Amino acid sequence: MGHVHVEQRGDATWITLDAPERRNAFDPEMSAAAVEALEGSTGSRAVVITGAPGAFCAGGALDMLGTPSLAEMRGLYRGSLHLFDAVRQHPRPVIAAVNGPAAGGGNELVIACDLAIAAESATFGQTGPRVGSSPVTGATNVLGLQIGEKRAKEMAMLCRRYSAEQALDLGLVNRVVPDSELVAAVDALVDELAALSPRYLEITKISSNVWWNAARDSFSTGLGMLVQAVGSDDMIEGATSFLEKRRPQFPKPE
Repeated sequence: MGHVHVEQRGDATWITLDAPERRNAFDPEMSAAAVEALEGSTGSRAVVITGAPGAFCAGGALDMLGTPSLAEMRGLYRGSLHLFDAVRQHPRPVIAAVNGPAAGGGNELVIACDLAIAAESATFGQTGPRVGSSPVTGATNVLGLQIGEKRAKEMAMLCRRYSAEQALDLGLVNRVVPDSELVAAVDALVDELAALSPRYLEITKISSNVWWNAARDSFSTGLGMLVQAVGSDDMIEGATSFLEKRRPQFPKPE
């Protein structure tokens, strides 16, 4: 189903992003499939999002960015925001089981999830200004509430990579475990949630969306600006250099 694998594991629905050839980066089809899987999992006690072996999620698929069209980019941007909103509006706790690199929109997917457990090998970080984009659906707004404004700007603007232990220190994840123990740690967390009232967990979760909801206009405005920048010199150079695996040479500011 659109590079998404769905499995019922005890009290949880596990949603695996399954496109290892592109490090589980999502295109509009994958985003739509993940949203469909989320919408079909309300009967579970919890939902777990993870990636096929090799990565958690590399964010939006960049293969179309070298020769972008407005329609394609709108679809990519809107699809990612639809996915993040589906995570936030889901009535059950959504857990990120971060089994590898979470980059760009993959890092924003971690931001959107309610809880996150990371394997020791996982890494985190944004890519926007390095690849001709900007992380406007979580990292430029909600992330500041999670880890503090200065740290969030460092992550969003400098495009550094952070280890799982650094992510734990920042407050981006709840726990770090050895890679071989990730599934067991997530299962234990699901068991803990399953002992609680789903009715009042839902109330608690939806009430906690106050800051996400307050930032929602920022998401829409940011995506509008990204659409207007489609085809710009900076966007083309960022995407092309990424695909060619070289250092970008962005135009000088005016």
